[in-house]
Amino acid sequence: MALTIGLTGGIASGKSTVSAMMRELGLPVIDADEAARAVVEPGEEAYRQIVAVFGPDVLQENGEIDRAKLGAIVFNNEQERKKLNAIVHPAVRRKMLAEKEKLVRSGAKTVVLDIPLLFESGLTDWVDRVLVVYVDDDVQLRRLMVRNGFTEEEALARIRAQWPLEEKVKRADAVIDNNGTMEETRRQLLSILQQWDALEK
Repeated sequence: MALTIGLTGGIASGKSTVSAMMRELGLPVIDADEAARAVVEPGEEAYRQIVAVFGPDVLQENGEIDRAKLGAIVFNNEQERKKLNAIVHPAVRRKMLAEKEKLVRSGAKTVVLDIPLLFESGLTDWVDRVLVVYVDDDVQLRRLMVRNGFTEEEALARIRAQWPLEEKVKRADAVIDNNGTMEETRRQLLSILQQWDALEK
């Protein structure tokens, strides 16, 4: 039976860095954000539903969904956001589970599910182990401001939209402290994966 690892963290905590390291180590990673982009491609069922609900105004000239326009509609409107989530979330879940099944059938020893909102979405029963990437609050805030060009206020709003990292740490099976260097992060990751016997021999 394949070991399923749920990789999560907070915005700008360095989860993508750890995800990339896992891929380098040969682990198959199924990324929730990539799945979310794929299910709203033109021709997909979720794409058709979004256009039906939000109208053709949310499309770019090439027919693809204009993320900025759609984001502007749902970001400050709870009702509209719920409508969008009701379309996108089930489609993303179906896609991720189908990919996981395929990997398990092909004999993968370990499958990584990279899900930013693993706890918030109540998906911990999908995984055998939860790995949380942690950074201190001030580091997270600084990285997010630099990475996205946000003001402090904008960055804090994004951070507060998720569970606090401390909460995630309490519920994790293992934690990577990502306040240090890439090398320190890689060492911690390797140690955890070896403890879990997650790597191909």
